[in-house]
Amino acid sequence: MNRFECPDFLTPDLRQLLGGATRLHTTCDGSRTVWHAWGQPSQPAVVLLHGGSGSWTHWVRNIAPLQAAGWRVLVPDLPGFGDSDLPLGCTDVDALPAHLHAGLQQLQVCGACGDRVQLVGFSFGGMAGALWLAAHPQDAEQLVLVGAPGMGLTTSQRVPLKGWRHLPTPEAQNQVHRHNLMALMLEWPTSLDDLALSLHAANVQRDRMPRRRLSSTDIVARALPHLQVPVSAIFGEHDALYRERLSELQAAMPGMAQRWGQWHTVAGAGHWVQFEAAQAFDQALQRVLDSVPA
Repeated sequence: MNRFECPDFLTPDLRQLLGGATRLHTTCDGSRTVWHAWGQPSQPAVVLLHGGSGSWTHWVRNIAPLQAAGWRVLVPDLPGFGDSDLPLGCTDVDALPAHLHAGLQQLQVCGACGDRVQLVGFSFGGMAGALWLAAHPQDAEQLVLVGAPGMGLTTSQRVPLKGWRHLPTPEAQNQVHRHNLMALMLEWPTSLDDLALSLHAANVQRDRMPRRRLSSTDIVARALPHLQVPVSAIFGEHDALYRERLSELQAAMPGMAQRWGQWHTVAGAGHWVQFEAAQAFDQALQRVLDSVPA
């Protein structure tokens, strides 16, 4: 455990809301995973898994509302991202469940996590969550998928992301970051504020797993029938991964899970739904979390 420091790019209100976190470390096979925790160890816990090329900051607008609702909020930097180590030989999401399982067990042993755990995964983190609970079904009571790929559905409109690492100046890189945020993450230009840009630029600099390929497969669709916990989904109406196919996904998902929960479409939001439409997302998520009996 060591001292948590809010990133400089957070707004003053977010720095005040999030400044009371505890930073925790867990280890697996010599690799360290960094977790950030809000709330009391005696509270039921919700674990938030961020998206690809991200970190815990993908959830900056959602942590405080969850804590205010009575949850212990645990948010790791997934292995290979943020402040966590890249495990030896780890090239994609299928290597993460062992590290997440070991981390959760260590947090529970040290009293940093309550007995009840619910798991919420955004995008790449949704893939990680599905594979995690397929391998370790006892680790959580529910899985909530947020904008998760790996469902075997492709769109005719390929997301036109651009490279940025070769560019010589922060200004040139930020121009590409703005393009990529609008191409994949956000629906409305007004959503691309200074916080979104600074957060994204800081996160992609620390992405050490850049050649991930499993998101374009049906890896999550194949995992869902093996899950023993309820599965719910929250997607933005304009998620770039499912343009023209979101209704098809909505119709298909209840038949994929042994125990289906709820589907929520957040109107007007893109892929990064919990950031772009935070209040509506938080309301939908709370309804899902409340649906699991105490």
